[in-house]
Amino acid sequence: MASLVQPSGPAHTRILSIGAARGDLDVPNDDIVGPIDSSDEWIRQRTGIVQRRRASRGLEAVDLAVSAGEEAIVRSGLDRADIDGVIIATISNVAVTPSMAALAAHRLGLTPAAAFDISAACAGYVYGVAQADALVRSGVCRNVLVIGAEKLSDIIDPTDRSISFLLADGAGAVVVGPSDHTGIGPTLWGSDGEKWDTIRVTSTFEEYRANPGVVPWPTLRQDGQTVFRWAVWEMAKVARQTLEASGIEAGDLAAFVPHQANMRIVDEFAKQLKLPDSVVVARDIEMQGNTSAASIPLALHALVEEHPELSGGLALTIGFGAGLVYGAQVVEIP
Repeated sequence: MASLVQPSGPAHTRILSIGAARGDLDVPNDDIVGPIDSSDEWIRQRTGIVQRRRASRGLEAVDLAVSAGEEAIVRSGLDRADIDGVIIATISNVAVTPSMAALAAHRLGLTPAAAFDISAACAGYVYGVAQADALVRSGVCRNVLVIGAEKLSDIIDPTDRSISFLLADGAGAVVVGPSDHTGIGPTLWGSDGEKWDTIRVTSTFEEYRANPGVVPWPTLRQDGQTVFRWAVWEMAKVARQTLEASGIEAGDLAAFVPHQANMRIVDEFAKQLKLPDSVVVARDIEMQGNTSAASIPLALHALVEEHPELSGGLALTIGFGAGLVYGAQVVEIP
């Protein structure tokens, strides 16, 4: 009987480079408070957001993905032919098919790279890095472009007080490739779909189609208090488990880059982890807003731009969101 050949790859991987693209519009709190009968002060106190970046009509999530991906590719120094995988984490593709990744790969000149989307909401970027790490180390791919890309302004109800004022548009991208040392630690991930209605859309497309004029266009909603408690208490446990699995302590970190869900969550998270003052905590949400799958790479990109001395240090990243899906990993900062 003939024997199959199974590929194998390098022992280690790391993030080689990073890129970002933010929505082209600055939307301050005062521009959105009317429909939700709120105020700039209320939004700042509840979320820490001063403004959010949103994209103009006609500028789609795939356009942001291409811009972020281009920066990451150029910074990596790789030939495009050496990038043979593209993964995009998103919940805001404008069509069920084709995948955003296939379109982006074509526009970035990466054909015939394998390309696919993943839907893991705010944990999507961490899921993408985990898959890229496995693909490279298994020898299936040589280098993988991972992008988190969202245009959440397309799926909000401006009158909704639960989540609409949080959401924004943007894309962050990294290239994952071989390394002579471990640059991506083990990923701890999971989900709790039983609590699917904690962060959800208001209706399915079938319900919308079957009841025209009665069921509105599906938009995002959340149970804010439930999400806050889950994120702070349960995700802090996951973060600590991730540090332990990675063989490091909080004091070994250079940065903490959680999903930018809410400034109160970020601050309480850091408090629960007892992070020393030496650890830089990403607070990109203040001027960017919540961009779901794009938030971690956008926040990491901002840290690298503001603190180049962090390069080569370790960052704890953790994403969590709809479907109570979560993922965490420690990575070397590019």
